[in-house]
Amino acid sequence: MKSTPLERRKAAWLFAQFCVAKTTSLKKAHVGLTPIRDSDIRDKSFTERAPKLGGLVEFYRSPARVAWTPTGVNVPDYPKLAQLWWQNIGEAVSGEVTVDTAMDNLANEMDKVMERIARSGTQGECGPKLNPKKEEAYWLNQPGAPKAKLANEKPKGETVDYDKLIQAWREGRVK
Repeated sequence: MKSTPLERRKAAWLFAQFCVAKTTSLKKAHVGLTPIRDSDIRDKSFTERAPKLGGLVEFYRSPARVAWTPTGVNVPDYPKLAQLWWQNIGEAVSGEVTVDTAMDNLANEMDKVMERIARSGTQGECGPKLNPKKEEAYWLNQPGAPKAKLANEKPKGETVDYDKLIQAWREGRVK
């Protein structure tokens, strides 16, 4: 971008190189589980971790990954969505709103952006396809759904007698 001062352009270029550098991408792929290089996901270290990653390695190594989008892993209008992430997460971190409120606001704002992208058709077959809006209960009742929020998310701690705990474990009541 020619409007950006030269020193900032140089810094941005160095950062971009760091983000995709072969010498750092494997480590970042292991930490963030978002591989950007085919060589990373095919590395022996990922073969060893594959049984613990729930199909992630097999998916990224398979032709199925391009069935999801012909361009590979992507985020529609990343700059716009990233702006929403930081704004809403910042409000939660600063205590302006609760985490639940921040995440609900973020989801609603992201849906609006993705609906506009979908309506415009600018991304063709790679554009977002949103599910119809449904009540929370619908999604919580789907197979594999997370558990609903508990009435008391932070109950008072309870001390269990060690011998009773060992006995319960031996009887198969504790896994």
